[in-house]
Amino acid sequence: MTAPTKPPHSTPLPHDRTAASGATGQDPASGSARGAQPQGAELHVPVIAWFDQHARDLPWRRPEAGAWGVMVSEFMLQQTPVNRVLPVYEQWLARWPRPADLAREAPGEAVRAWGRLGYPRRALRLHGAAVAITERHGGDVPSDHAQLLALPGIGEYTAAAVASFAYEQRHAVLDTNVRRVFARAVTGVQYPPNATTAAERRLARALLPEDERTAARWAAASMELGALVCTAKNETCHRCPIAAQCAWRLAGKPEHDGPPRRGQTYAGTDRQVRGKLLAVLREAHAPVPQAALDAVWHEPIQRARALDGLVADGLVEPLAGGMYRLPSA
Repeated sequence: MTAPTKPPHSTPLPHDRTAASGATGQDPASGSARGAQPQGAELHVPVIAWFDQHARDLPWRRPEAGAWGVMVSEFMLQQTPVNRVLPVYEQWLARWPRPADLAREAPGEAVRAWGRLGYPRRALRLHGAAVAITERHGGDVPSDHAQLLALPGIGEYTAAAVASFAYEQRHAVLDTNVRRVFARAVTGVQYPPNATTAAERRLARALLPEDERTAARWAAASMELGALVCTAKNETCHRCPIAAQCAWRLAGKPEHDGPPRRGQTYAGTDRQVRGKLLAVLREAHAPVPQAALDAVWHEPIQRARALDGLVADGLVEPLAGGMYRLPSA
């Protein structure tokens, strides 16, 4: 995910009390002695300074985006690159500038506006969150982390990201980019585990600056570093502000020796069929017959399985007479 927070460019860093944690030579994830492991301000200061100079100018980072703009971006950026998100994000906020605007619409309209971003259940979850924000919080995205976490469709990462990026609170924000930066710079391995571990969460909390505003900047900066420099492939260490401290680089960049990294395929999968079926329904503003859906994929068993899955997920609503439409309620 691309951290949706506007980088400040002139405010000096507050005193960073986590620098003291690095003086012990302790591994923040396990407590073992690892004197060469970079910690605290040794990482915060250069990474935040780099972010101040190199952060991308993205719409969800601007003050006018507000907490709702941050939340929308976080839903859209899950497993989807920035260049695909940008046009959909801007159209979405122009149509639904506040949660209540989206909540008044049928959930099918959220699915329609989602377009081809993929993983369209995110659109239903965002619609559900908008309804809950309208009903429980007067239409304002809550700043309290527990209240964010209680919203439908909001998990650990999204709650921490919105609280941090929209409200400058102190939370560990662990997306794929941040996990990769920490794995390399601190743990000394090329890639993090396939799923976030308790040790990674402990490490992320241990590396958080005590000052809330600095912690929010650190979350945004470490995420941006993973997105632009410490990438999954073809990392550009000569541009990295912490290359001199990076445990993985100092170890000679040993190749990944853990479980195979999960790859993603699309062509020929049920995901592709679901996408084709949804495309027909998005483009139609009236119910469509079964025959129109049958025409998009040649294999009937897979097509039926994909359609059944869309119905089960609440993305498609079956009607009498073999007709289908996007969900109306």
